Amino acid sequence: MEKYVIYTNKRAICYSISNSSWDTKEEYKKVMLISRCNRQFSRSIYSSCSKTLFKSNPLITGHFTSVKYTNQTIPHNLCFKRLNPRRFTTETIVKKPAEPIVKTTTTPTKANPQTKTPTISELKILKDLFKYIWPNGDNKVKSRVLIALSLLIGAKLLNVQVPFFFKQTIDSMNVEWSDPTIALPAAIGLTIFSYGVARFGAVLLGELRNAIFAKVAQNAIRTVSLETFQHLMKLDLGWHLSRQTGGLTRAMDRGTKGISYVLNAMVFHIIPITFEISVVCGILTYQFGASFAGITFTTMLLYTIFTIRTTAWRTQFRRNANKADNKGASIALDSLINFEAVKYFNNENYLASKYNKSLVNYRDSQIKVSQSLAFLNSGQNFIFTSALTAMMYMGCTGVLGGSLTVGDLVLINQLVFQLSVPLNFLGSVYRELKQSLIDMESLFKLRKNEILIQNSNNPLVVTPQTSNKNGNHVPFEIKFENVTFGYHPDRKILKNASFVIPAGSKAAVVGPSGSGKSTILKLVFRFYDPQQGKILINGVDIRDIDINSLRKLIGVVPQDTPLFNDTIWENVKFGRIDATEAEINGVIEKAQLRGLIDKLPQGLETIVGERGLMISGGEKQRLAIARVLLKNADIMFFDEATSALDTHTEQALLKTIRSNFKDRSRTSIYIAHRLRTIADADKIIVLEDGSVKEEGTHIELLSREHSLYKDLWNIQENLDMIEEVLEEEKAHET
Repeated sequence: MEKYVIYTNKRAICYSISNSSWDTKEEYKKVMLISRCNRQFSRSIYSSCSKTLFKSNPLITGHFTSVKYTNQTIPHNLCFKRLNPRRFTTETIVKKPAEPIVKTTTTPTKANPQTKTPTISELKILKDLFKYIWPNGDNKVKSRVLIALSLLIGAKLLNVQVPFFFKQTIDSMNVEWSDPTIALPAAIGLTIFSYGVARFGAVLLGELRNAIFAKVAQNAIRTVSLETFQHLMKLDLGWHLSRQTGGLTRAMDRGTKGISYVLNAMVFHIIPITFEISVVCGILTYQFGASFAGITFTTMLLYTIFTIRTTAWRTQFRRNANKADNKGASIALDSLINFEAVKYFNNENYLASKYNKSLVNYRDSQIKVSQSLAFLNSGQNFIFTSALTAMMYMGCTGVLGGSLTVGDLVLINQLVFQLSVPLNFLGSVYRELKQSLIDMESLFKLRKNEILIQNSNNPLVVTPQTSNKNGNHVPFEIKFENVTFGYHPDRKILKNASFVIPAGSKAAVVGPSGSGKSTILKLVFRFYDPQQGKILINGVDIRDIDINSLRKLIGVVPQDTPLFNDTIWENVKFGRIDATEAEINGVIEKAQLRGLIDKLPQGLETIVGERGLMISGGEKQRLAIARVLLKNADIMFFDEATSALDTHTEQALLKTIRSNFKDRSRTSIYIAHRLRTIADADKIIVLEDGSVKEEGTHIELLSREHSLYKDLWNIQENLDMIEEVLEEEKAHET
């Protein structure tokens, strides 16, 4: 079955034609006819076994500008369901046309820029939020919500009674007093007292409602924040490397703040305000007739339409402000994290200029937000003031005509003013609700990012196994079978790589920069999955192993040591959270850290600074080695683990590492540029341009002719000899 894409103004509609030979071109002729006629079209596509039917559907509207051919596979849901316009890119879908391309000079139809409210995404956000204020199986939270709603209804009913007590007081004062010393003053006093009780009761119930619901709202914020954080931690490394941390943290911060407002607005403002407006409208209709009700209804309608349309228009300014805010936060965070690099290259002014540019964009967007808000407030007040003026005029006319009392005039004034409070509040709530939903949009988009690296169905849980003879762990074998991988589709890092790292062996991976050495670690750890081939541990594809159990088997000393802005003790303990004090002190000794710690005024409680910048590179590497020794994993990766150490410390640490693996109960892999550090490896794998160039022991590789390893070794040995000569000459001169 061939697929055809009908391009319109910046959109495309996919047609599926079952008659691949085009013996009958009726459908094609129809398309050409519409295109040539330069007419607006309205079509929907249905596919059957024999042909495509064109039927009228107002959901799809535009102009044909060209018809192009493609044989690319198109998802099933695009071909065999009622279609809306879908965006396609010419580069990814269009191939050489099988039929002549027909073009017209049709002027594209401009899309309506008006944003519909609420949008589907907003409804989805509200739906997702509802489960946090009405969670299944949590009766305590549900009871809090019900109590809060009961208090809310009580507060609104008391609030509506306040104007009636005021009316009774005015009418009582506006009559001839036959006995002013007893009955009438007592009645007036009771009415005034009731007025005060009703007003205070409404406020009290409202505050009790807020206090009871506060725990529900804060628990919802905590749950959403935690779930978002956990989701981000499950996303693959590639996703995180392509994002700016400052923008992520700012989006989470704004989103969680928006949750609190949205929850309160939906539960305690939108519904109760609607209820109060309905009650007031009913009272006006019942007490004073249809004319007052008509003005009230018209005011509500105009006010609502104006608020919704203007707020929808203002949404774009808020989104632009958020983008500028995220950009500025990212620049500031990157600059502070890379403070040393900024100083090394004297680029303070450059970064200040970039930061200022984002601040200017944020300022301009916020100015537009404020200006549009002023327009919205002015329009709302004009609508309400016009209605109030008209109703007061009608009320005064009724008093002069004798159909209304002065108390009735006051009641109308009070009810209308009381209506203005929820109306104005409804306007501000809607504005803030829209802004909060925009703020939450980024947060919920983070939660919708697909987790690419996931467990398979029924994954195997791998646990370290102990030998019955000596109690040591049974080591693991690692095998690469024709593995191809690239961080970008157009640039492959590993190309059909195959090798075996025997169980319990010390293996080394060497090669020029960019040959794929560190990529091997990332693939075994399942930061990424290969595009082709398999990676096996003890004969099991790692994609069939539970991710958590796989990563517990592997310890890593990375090339760039990641440290938290915490104490040395906490950074070492991060290797195994449940480690004892004796175990932590033991690995500190093994990693040659005791001398450093004794020199520090605060010892183990010394803060290492952001990313460990307050200690040297060599000290960071020793701390990382201590951390991985504490983890005591069955497979150990050392990625240039001693590159920042002096020769003496390096040899001492290598001796410590060797002693930990002398029983051959663990498989260790060393990624190294300094070949002297891996000369004693059981197996050396040499990579070049993503492929395995050669493998063997140090002696075997040196004995081969035209060996890449031999060339690398000779170059490094010559450099080492030159350094030794220079050091001797310098010592002789001194």
